[in-house]
Amino acid sequence: MITEIVTFDLPKGISRADTMDKYRQTAPAWAQNPDLIRKHYFFDEAQSLGGGVYIWKTMQAAEKWHGEEYMQRIRDLYGSEVTMKRFDTLLVVDNVSGEVVELEPTHAAE
Repeated sequence: MITEIVTFDLPKGISRADTMDKYRQTAPAWAQNPDLIRKHYFFDEAQSLGGGVYIWKTMQAAEKWHGEEYMQRIRDLYGSEVTMKRFDTLLVVDNVSGEVVELEPTHAAE
């Protein structure tokens, strides 16, 4: 499992409501993505920063869905470049299911 943190600058002064409207435009496509386990959208009004935390099944999935086409969509929607960091997820604490799960290596550095 891969945890990916994506950040991008939002237009200065954009409101939470306007950011939410933009996020809502992209949510249906992510909901249909077979390689994505979960996505959390976030917003930092003080820094005009947006982004998401993605939980992918594999590194190959993260690379497949976050290539040049994705980066261009971010440029078009927000007028900003994307920063991405990917990590090999080692352990998951899930308080909803009451589980703590150790995961096998996924070779995130490759």
